[in-house]
Amino acid sequence: MSVFSRIEKNKIIHQGKYFFLIKDGYPVSPGHILIISNKEKIDFFELDANEQIELTDLIHKAKEIIECESKPDGYNIGMNCGEVAGQSVMHFHCHIIPRFKGDMKNPKGGIRHCIEGKGNY
Repeated sequence: MSVFSRIEKNKIIHQGKYFFLIKDGYPVSPGHILIISNKEKIDFFELDANEQIELTDLIHKAKEIIECESKPDGYNIGMNCGEVAGQSVMHFHCHIIPRFKGDMKNPKGGIRHCIEGKGNY
């Protein structure tokens, strides 16, 4: 059973048909939200077409929730698919990470920094 299957109901900030949203327990930045599948599916590639449609809607919902509390200057939206890609919980979840001017010295390259040296181009 996944750690996400044991999340207390009072931690859920939004419930959809296929997913629920929580504030990340180890936020990268203020407002960091996780979109987690209700059913234990390993990663994005196990989601069916209906789940993928709702996921897109819930990315927008997460942004709306974040922007009620703060005004980020940008976002990273991330899904790790497989251990080699850094996935540590084998239950689908999508990170919505608000970004703020000055939170990194040079943010150019964004998610390319997941492999050392590839973000600087």
